[in-house]
Amino acid sequence: MLTGEIRNQVDRIWDTFWTSGISNPLEVIEQITYLLFIRRLDEVHTLAENKANRLGRPIENPIFNEIQQHLRWSKLKNVDPNKQYKTLSEEIFPFMRSLTGEDTAFAKHTKDARFTLAPEKAGILAKVIDQLDAIPMSDRDTKGDLYEYLLSKLSSAGQNGQFRTPRHIIKLMVDLMKPSPQDTICDPACGTAGFLVAAAEYLYDHHRSDIFTNEELKQHYDSTMFQGFDFDSTMLRVASMNLLLHGISNPTIKNKDSLSEDHGAEEDLYTLILANPPFKGSLDYESTAKDLLTVVKTKKTELLFMALFLRLLKAGGRAAVIVPDGVLFGSSNAHKELRKTIVENHKLNAIISMPSGVFKPYAGVSTAIIIFTKTNTGGTQNVWFYDMQADGYSLDDKRQPINQNDLPDIVNRWNKLGAEQNRKRTEQSFFVPKEEIASNDYDLSINRYKEITYEEISYDPPQKILDELEQLELEIQQGMKALRGMLA
Repeated sequence: MLTGEIRNQVDRIWDTFWTSGISNPLEVIEQITYLLFIRRLDEVHTLAENKANRLGRPIENPIFNEIQQHLRWSKLKNVDPNKQYKTLSEEIFPFMRSLTGEDTAFAKHTKDARFTLAPEKAGILAKVIDQLDAIPMSDRDTKGDLYEYLLSKLSSAGQNGQFRTPRHIIKLMVDLMKPSPQDTICDPACGTAGFLVAAAEYLYDHHRSDIFTNEELKQHYDSTMFQGFDFDSTMLRVASMNLLLHGISNPTIKNKDSLSEDHGAEEDLYTLILANPPFKGSLDYESTAKDLLTVVKTKKTELLFMALFLRLLKAGGRAAVIVPDGVLFGSSNAHKELRKTIVENHKLNAIISMPSGVFKPYAGVSTAIIIFTKTNTGGTQNVWFYDMQADGYSLDDKRQPINQNDLPDIVNRWNKLGAEQNRKRTEQSFFVPKEEIASNDYDLSINRYKEITYEEISYDPPQKILDELEQLELEIQQGMKALRGMLA
């Protein structure tokens, strides 16, 4: 977790950009990300330098050559403001684009990257560089937490209904799915790549030795394992740099509208999908991919994304995705048909109902995590339901940390599903057989199946209550009579 001092330092950097005229939160994040990225490049080069000096060998895979030393953060921060600005805009940005080769996703997404401060505000740039340099970032977790805190500044939903998924919810979904080094992981609405980064961190923590001692797995981890789509160019740049800052050298981040006709070749490709697709808005029916409309005839983006996930997954591929509650119980033909398809033609594993405050302050919509496996041959037998009451934070707009937290319990129960078989419907989690779900029009809302026990309240007979009231009235009259006698 970030300390209060680091949060204050980030806030001061934010205020510096704000007072300089850059008030769009996403633009501020983009500019800070560029500078963080430049600093990170110097750190990686310094580590390689130190290793080479210890071993008495030349530097392996140096980032900066002999004539590029002035582009390093450690050199840049010590020159005068005007020189800093000129070096950054005229040399460092072209250098960044050349890092991963001209044909990489990173190079394509950063081709329009620029520092948006005006040249006459070079002093502001110098101030920001000094402020960023003062933040200690030697700890891997600090980098991730710092970036998460920056993203938390995106305090409103996008116009297409997209908004930031809380980091602890992303971590929960990744922990439930347990990505393996052989997985190919996709987020078709990746935004800033939060799910892909969390998956990368899980693999780094749990499978580091397997990946980095196997050249084939290492290459897969660095390039083809993590794949994300978005159609916002700023998001694509931030996503690419976010993954690079987390050690993924050449992630596959594509500029693509996942629901349009151009997704054609993307089918049966991925073994794991982690996503929180846009909830609201309707698409132009004519431009929507026809193969998705064969699965579900609708304009609603949340339903079309569910159909897309089924298309993108390989047989045996798994998905953990966030959906609005309406997907679980909606009564339209499109809603029912989609749920029936997942239950009957594939394997629905779990529904985790989340409280409505999880996405505040962005939205108050109630949501759920749906976990399923693409089989094309059915396989649903019993579906596990969990009623999440608390996620470790207050469910108001402030989202302050609290003691109540169901997330560890969810992971624990998921890992011991055998022990869940005998749980009653009155408990926080339970199984529901497929036949019962089918008989309820494939309704997947937990309230349809959860049993609530009402505590019986016993009341005295009416005659006894009237007698007690009469006795009270008599005592009041006697008291009033005594008062009148005292006043006489």
